Amino acid sequence: MAKYLVIVESPAKAKTIKKFLGKSYKVEASMGHVRDLPKSQMGVDIDDNFEPKYITIRGKGELLSKLRKEAKTSDKIYLATDPDREGEAISWHLFHALKLDDKKTSRITFNEITKNAVKSSIKEARKIDMNLVDAQQARRVLDRIVGYSISPLLWKKIRKGLSAGRVQSVALRLICDREDEIDNFIPTEYWSIEAEFITPLNKKFEAKFYGLKDKKLEVNSKEEADVIIQEVKKQQFKVEEVKRGERIKKPVAPFTTSTLQQEASKYLGFSTQKTMRIAQQLYEGIDLIGEGTVGLITYVRTDSVRISQEAQQQAKEYIEHTFGKEYLNLNPSEYKGKGKTQDAHEAIRPTDINRHPKEIIDSLSKDQYKLYELIWQRFTASQMAPAKYDTFSVKVSAGKYIFTTSGSSLKFDGFLAVYNKEQEKEEITDFEIKNNDLLQLNTLEGKQHFTQPPARYSEASLVKTLEENGVGRPSTYAPTITTLLARGYVVKENRVLYPTELGEIVNDILKNYFKSIVDVEFTAQMEEQLDEVESGEIHWRKIIQSFYPDFKQSLQIAEQEIGNIDLEEITDVICENCGKNMVVKYGRYGKFLACPGFPECKNTKPLYEEAGVNCPECNGKVIIKKTKKGRKYYGCENNPECQFMSWNKPSGEKCPKCNSYLIEKGKKTQNTVCSNSECGYIHISEHNE
Repeated sequence: MAKYLVIVESPAKAKTIKKFLGKSYKVEASMGHVRDLPKSQMGVDIDDNFEPKYITIRGKGELLSKLRKEAKTSDKIYLATDPDREGEAISWHLFHALKLDDKKTSRITFNEITKNAVKSSIKEARKIDMNLVDAQQARRVLDRIVGYSISPLLWKKIRKGLSAGRVQSVALRLICDREDEIDNFIPTEYWSIEAEFITPLNKKFEAKFYGLKDKKLEVNSKEEADVIIQEVKKQQFKVEEVKRGERIKKPVAPFTTSTLQQEASKYLGFSTQKTMRIAQQLYEGIDLIGEGTVGLITYVRTDSVRISQEAQQQAKEYIEHTFGKEYLNLNPSEYKGKGKTQDAHEAIRPTDINRHPKEIIDSLSKDQYKLYELIWQRFTASQMAPAKYDTFSVKVSAGKYIFTTSGSSLKFDGFLAVYNKEQEKEEITDFEIKNNDLLQLNTLEGKQHFTQPPARYSEASLVKTLEENGVGRPSTYAPTITTLLARGYVVKENRVLYPTELGEIVNDILKNYFKSIVDVEFTAQMEEQLDEVESGEIHWRKIIQSFYPDFKQSLQIAEQEIGNIDLEEITDVICENCGKNMVVKYGRYGKFLACPGFPECKNTKPLYEEAGVNCPECNGKVIIKKTKKGRKYYGCENNPECQFMSWNKPSGEKCPKCNSYLIEKGKKTQNTVCSNSECGYIHISEHNE
């Protein structure tokens, strides 16, 4: 009979831990949370100082009954859920749901599922940390109050099934604001002047126009570029200055949750949700051929870049043996996290650096291998010597003007031998040249460019922005993006996030009535307060008490004003099934036509709104359409005969420079821009000047 009971969240984790503990231990899984707030109601008693009303999660009764029996016959119970706020809260809920004896119940945590870590955790068993529990509880209650108060308004305003969460709403605002920036962006023309010179030793190299000797000059038009080119052609070309030196490129820091999600998105094409699912598998344990179940990486929810001394020493031995002494970092980098981090545990790293990805490839799925290799390479590189480059820069004088060029060549690869994701654009070998050398001009050319709008967010860049602004924490990034996509507020095309019409409508309501909810700074401050609950500096109820009065007032105003809006827009389109006038409804991807006789008549149709202009190609009507994923565009009513398509609304006018059609830029402005990106014609509306 087992004397000790260890409770973890998942069967995979239980299987891995069983290997390390003797016969006197029994390891069981709670299958995640066992108690939560009810789904059918808010579950928070506002009048009783925001007391949460927890209930047993449906379907967990039989499991809890089994665990209670095991607990009664055990001398000691160890709650071994994940080492973060969420894990601490699950342990606390297990303690109450199983009615455990405080004297024989302890909490244990480990950052990696290895024999040493698990056995050490039992020696360092402690009581449940209520500060951690309360920090999670405060977040849960805050999110429930916000979500279960605003969601019914969205149901009234648009349709059922929508939601609004604190972090989710800020993320949606960032995506919508970026779309507005792009929509309002007016490109600006600028020119570069590029020369190719020939050295006395007959070697060619390119250089770019800089300006005067003491001042950089901007070239904004063809006329300006032509004047400079004509003047330059008359000059003698002389090497004004040659500088040679060395550049050090420091190794990258090991992964945090955020940087892992960013790199896995960038280089593996993984969504944040997929990255976290696979990382959790690697953490909980993989069945390795010849070894059994092994936890391959440390805990995956962390904002820390700290590494244990044991891991550093192991890495040092591996690097020296595999690559040689010169690859050792003699001054190991003290990596620093960005902004305020919880620093609860280490960065994400392999549990054993000697377990090379290629050695265990047959035990891993294709995606598990890719992610493990990325984590292994990043950690190994973080402990290696910097890379070294030979650098040079050249200034060429042409009368009063200066041209410049620079280059570098790799002298010592260092950490790049393992992790070289951002390779130098072009490695330029130093050419034999010295001060006062006279050069021959081979070519001289002016090139037109236009400034580009900011890029739309990818999952990776959105996570990076949320982290930099202090919004959300490692555990929230993936579920936040998943929810935005699931609600239809955002769509993903070619790894880029676009707001849908539905997302923009929800964002407008939140911005108009709940400014603090979608305010980046306010949400970041709230995260800091949750950190203060964790450190015991503030009681969790005080956060809710200070937040709720203003929120309640905003809610009352919104309920009054939104309640007066008539959403049912009747059209003159007749339902061919029952003869009623069809009405405009809002769906996941925006408006559509529906029969008001639902559920008896379920007829629906796409709603094609006219853009109010004629097609620039065939003179038919331009109508507003949606892609399959819900992104809005402008197309011709005569499609497929006419292939006209534009992401921006055509203005109905032709460009006076190149005769292409003009497009409108900005929802609130009346600026027009040529659709031909090589033309550059812009007409700024008088009241925007």
